[in-house]
Amino acid sequence: MHRLTRIRDLWRVTAFRLSAIYLGLFAVFAAILLFYVTGSAASILQTQNRETINEEIADLGRVYQNTGIVGLVRSIDRRSRQPGASLYLMTDATGRILAGNVESLEAGVLDDPGFVGRAFRYARFTEDAGDRYHTAIAQVIQLPNGLRILVGRDQTELDRIRLVVRNALILALCLMSVGALIAWFLVGRTALHRLNNMSLATARIMGGDLDERLPVAGTGDEFDRLSENLNVLLARISLLQEGLRQVSDNIAHDLKTPLTRLRNRIEAALREREDATPAELRGALEGVMAEADGMIRTFDALLMISRVEAGSHPALKTEVDVAAIVRDVTELYEPSAEDAGGTLEVEAPESLTAEVSRELIAQGLSNLIDNALKYGVPTDGPLRIRVRLAPEERGFSLSVADNGPGIAADKRERVLERFYRLDESRTKPGSGLGLSLVQAIASIHDGRMTLDDAAPGLIVTLTIPAEGGKASDDT
Repeated sequence: MHRLTRIRDLWRVTAFRLSAIYLGLFAVFAAILLFYVTGSAASILQTQNRETINEEIADLGRVYQNTGIVGLVRSIDRRSRQPGASLYLMTDATGRILAGNVESLEAGVLDDPGFVGRAFRYARFTEDAGDRYHTAIAQVIQLPNGLRILVGRDQTELDRIRLVVRNALILALCLMSVGALIAWFLVGRTALHRLNNMSLATARIMGGDLDERLPVAGTGDEFDRLSENLNVLLARISLLQEGLRQVSDNIAHDLKTPLTRLRNRIEAALREREDATPAELRGALEGVMAEADGMIRTFDALLMISRVEAGSHPALKTEVDVAAIVRDVTELYEPSAEDAGGTLEVEAPESLTAEVSRELIAQGLSNLIDNALKYGVPTDGPLRIRVRLAPEERGFSLSVADNGPGIAADKRERVLERFYRLDESRTKPGSGLGLSLVQAIASIHDGRMTLDDAAPGLIVTLTIPAEGGKASDDT
């Protein structure tokens, strides 16, 4: 029963079934080849025998014309004594043998003149009893005086050749079949063993062990390539799950404080005296609204990041003037920079067109400038923000630099995580989603975002390999 189960398991393996199909096809074609080769060899020898018989009859005909019956009998007697595969027989009208090397024939062979196409059995003189019967083909000639002459060719050599060829092909077929069966079994068994290991690993993964990976034998075959691709997929899923867990923890942590403040404000407003002034009530409501707006902005940022990363953002890539977008966004933030006691400088071409999403590029630049205004304020001087747009060989680069404290090199990767903030005390405004959104915007444009030291300060560069980017003279 166990052996039958293993055979059924082997038959479920695709490689095993394909090997069985190939073996079956090989057997069919080998059998066709066997019959073709033996048939062709037999046909060639049969044709040669017929030609030889015709030549012998032509020679005997000339002898008969020149020497008559006596010469014909002498010629047949002489030819019949020579070794070879030729058969000669002369009988009278009663069937008595007058000359030749044939002792007996099958009944009915001499009855009708003409070519005897079918192989018939005969016996020669002076042969052992156990080996005296052979097969032959012949032609029968009847003379006017009732004499009959048979000239034929022995088929023993043809049968021997046919048997040798057939046995050789059968032996080769058997050997190749056995070898194919062994290879078939070994390949199927190895494939089944590897598939079982992959199934066990998959079962452990589905059981919750997300650190488990599919085995790789190192042979570089299709099983290894499949395992490697699935392992990369599993690593990606594990990373996404870890990111989801971190995002959930960060959402719970970052929204707990504004929700607590929101509840406290509402509770304080409810405890106010009945004679509270409208201004006091309005202030309480404005505080509640500000907290609610902050949470709404956080959720809006999360939704936009998710939509951008999923590629489902409704904004389409069109041919737009990126330089005009830069000027519009910086003009919008110039008053905020002046209120902070700083300056906002812009370096951009007169025009730079590229196929991008106008909304997303504007959103990304807004986030970078907003971060510089919030976190790029130096401790020993006025704030200076520099926005630079430059054409590249294919596309453009957009950078925002400040002269603030910057970000340490070991934390530049961390700040790209959602909700991660250098201000662990959360005393400064923000949700820790600005750079994550910019990175998502770069990804949807097949670009990249880099953080470098501006000496002093931080410079964030957005490189977009947009097709068709073309710039005019710089301003």
